[in-house]
Amino acid sequence: MDHLTYNIPGLLFPAISLLMLGFTNRFFGLASLSRQLLAEYENTKSEVLAKQIHNLRFRISLILYSQSAGILSLILCTCSIGMIPFYNLVAWILFAFSLFFMVVSLVLALVEIHLSVTALDIERKSILEPDHSLKS
Repeated sequence: MDHLTYNIPGLLFPAISLLMLGFTNRFFGLASLSRQLLAEYENTKSEVLAKQIHNLRFRISLILYSQSAGILSLILCTCSIGMIPFYNLVAWILFAFSLFFMVVSLVLALVEIHLSVTALDIERKSILEPDHSLKS
């Protein structure tokens, strides 16, 4: 196995930082939308809004898990760099786990994006087919 250098895990730091920034911005946007929909739901008790709020809650939890996996990836990457001068095999293992958690974070983000499209479909159906919400 090749010797792990500082450059290899160091390449993940900018990527993880950008992911975390994107997840945080996404979280704040969804939290704001959730507050708006909850306030509107209190007035209307709309079934469509209830579906949207349920979808939002699940999407927010996915972003939470995405951020958690990204943070764990950053911690493991940092530990990997710390292990390079002492135990290169351990550094490689930590780096591999760091990559694994980064992939987990990205997969969770991909699922959240697909749920975002589902939320848009719910909204589209409520606008284009207003009687549909009464039949469901």
